[in-house]
Amino acid sequence: MNNNKFFSARKFLTLLSSSVILSGALLTSNQASADVSFDGKRVEWIVPFKEGGGSDTWARFYGPHLSNALPGSPTVVIKNIPGGGSTKGANQFQRRAKKNGLNVLGTSGSTQFPYLLGDKRVKYEYKDWNVVLASPTGGVFYVSSDLGIQSAKDLMKLKDHKLKYGSQGATSLDLVPLLAMDLLDIDVQAIFGMKGRGAGRLAFERGEVNVDYQTSSAYLKKVMPLVKEGRAIPIMSWGMLDKNGVIQRDPTFPDLPHFIEVYEMLYGKKPEGPGFKVWKSFFAAGFAAQKGIFLPKGTDPEIIEAWRNAAETVTQSAEFKAQAPTVLGEYPQLVHGDAQAAFKAALDISEEDKAWVVNWLFEKYKVKL
Repeated sequence: MNNNKFFSARKFLTLLSSSVILSGALLTSNQASADVSFDGKRVEWIVPFKEGGGSDTWARFYGPHLSNALPGSPTVVIKNIPGGGSTKGANQFQRRAKKNGLNVLGTSGSTQFPYLLGDKRVKYEYKDWNVVLASPTGGVFYVSSDLGIQSAKDLMKLKDHKLKYGSQGATSLDLVPLLAMDLLDIDVQAIFGMKGRGAGRLAFERGEVNVDYQTSSAYLKKVMPLVKEGRAIPIMSWGMLDKNGVIQRDPTFPDLPHFIEVYEMLYGKKPEGPGFKVWKSFFAAGFAAQKGIFLPKGTDPEIIEAWRNAAETVTQSAEFKAQAPTVLGEYPQLVHGDAQAAFKAALDISEEDKAWVVNWLFEKYKVKL
């Protein structure tokens, strides 16, 4: 017998056998996922922020879609547990979440940053959780029309004004705008204690603060009306990272310059130095996987797979694709391996960058971690 023919036949049979085994494994996984049902059940989705902010808007948009896509079509209920810059709700989820698929947590960059920086309030461990979905997003910085400026090129005029910003805390996602203002050499007084970005926006509406930022979902729903009324002036977005790690204009707000463009507009050169390096690192950590849905440690693999399949079904549906741009913005929604990879990258901050931020937080705001 020809040895080459024998080898080819043997190789083919080996590949065929491997394919059958892989197909069988996939069928077993899908069958196990199909056996999961939440019929007649209620899913409690913890959002560790007050109502009305970006995370709350995001969760309430996703809720009905996931209800329809999960096996058995359970009722999905949003439970807001604000406090501690989102650490209160996340800590409660870590301690009490049931492993039956009926408890999930929605996090944001403001949940990630205290974890990354070793905030003593953090009693949760991201590595314990099972990611279902990752939502990249953007953010827009805007000011009160009472300040008398119309665009980013007028920012230097704000040095003559007393600027106030309502913040959840310096270790929250507010680190990105606060450090951006510091790099632009624009003095902003941070008013700490807000229980979410929604609370910061309400303080802006009441005139208690005169500069603010919101993530894309909250900006589209809650701030755009203020812009149309002439009460808020959009100044810049933070931008979006392309596949090469270069910051480009945010596709949801293509007419707004991003932070780097604004810096160059004001100073005639691109930002550089350790401060900017840290800003970019935390911007990537906070926005590339800005929001996420998680199941607790110990959840059965079949339940995890059922949730991940439901998330994929939602994000691929024609109805979701038609609605998402006006609610969430023009960002890809990540599931399965893409979601896991996004959070692995988002939670990877160098010790050098962490040390720089810890020192800056103490020098600027007397915050000790």
